[in-house]
Amino acid sequence: MEKYIPPFTITNTMLDYISSIMENIGKLDNYNNLNRMPILRKNNRINSIHSSLSIEANSLSLDQMRDVINGKIVIGPQKEIQEVKNAFNSYEKIKETNPYSINDLKKIHGVMTYLILDESGEFREGNEGVFDGDKCIFMAPSPKVVNELMNNLFNWMKESNKEIHPLILSSVFHYEFVFIHPFSDGNGRIARLWQNIILSKWKGIFEYLPIETRIKEYQDEYYKAISNCHKNGNSNEFIEFMLKMINEVLEELISNTSNQINHINSYTAKLLDVMDYDLPMSSTELMEKLNLKSKDTFRDNYLNPSIELGLVKPTIPNKPTSKNQMYFKV
Repeated sequence: MEKYIPPFTITNTMLDYISSIMENIGKLDNYNNLNRMPILRKNNRINSIHSSLSIEANSLSLDQMRDVINGKIVIGPQKEIQEVKNAFNSYEKIKETNPYSINDLKKIHGVMTYLILDESGEFREGNEGVFDGDKCIFMAPSPKVVNELMNNLFNWMKESNKEIHPLILSSVFHYEFVFIHPFSDGNGRIARLWQNIILSKWKGIFEYLPIETRIKEYQDEYYKAISNCHKNGNSNEFIEFMLKMINEVLEELISNTSNQINHINSYTAKLLDVMDYDLPMSSTELMEKLNLKSKDTFRDNYLNPSIELGLVKPTIPNKPTSKNQMYFKV
């Protein structure tokens, strides 16, 4: 039986994007403090989840999703709240997931659709279409051929991952997966996450790179690229689109990282070191941990600069001088 090879051609545009992406990754490698910035990594992950779920019509805001992830009570549709919990648990498993294992794919789908889908973790048994809102982009292949198509795709990845650049391979997978549409629901979320998983095994920075945020901004172009590839019979346009998204996200991350590193002074760094995520503390408690006596010194050198950078937030933002005011690291 002839091996399946997804139809695509490496173009000069793809090579230009790859060159730029590699250069930007090199710039990020020079930021030695990046690995010491869990705030940035956590915010990127939450942004990824918010964007990916928003593409699928989840109506919760970024702040609501942040609260769900942090274990706070949120008023909203229970299905959407569960989607957030599931997505966060799925992204937390990136490191332990084998991107070339169909069994791992089904396990992650089971996590992503826990309590919200009857066929959770199993390939679909019915006919499905890919929709942009109410508009059907195309009808997916028959459920009778899903197993064969998925085996072909994963076999191709296993055999090609040392020959084809991860940036291209992951984009081809993303498109082919959306085309096959192997699950009855959650395909878009899994496709975007799985591309991150493939890339994170190549470069660890992709574990926290919010590619989904850029896709959300270009959502119309995202669906248009998918639709055009269906018509053209190859994934070239989608590969170029995804490489553009990745490059833009890296450029934005470089800018944000540079600004944060340049503005985090020794006082802010010390304050962040004594704080825990989402665990509110009073000014008195923080001053004791910092061994400070002067409220003015604490406020002017430590607290206010950290709040201005968005690294620390008050629990009662509308009443900054409230006697019950507390602060938490975000």
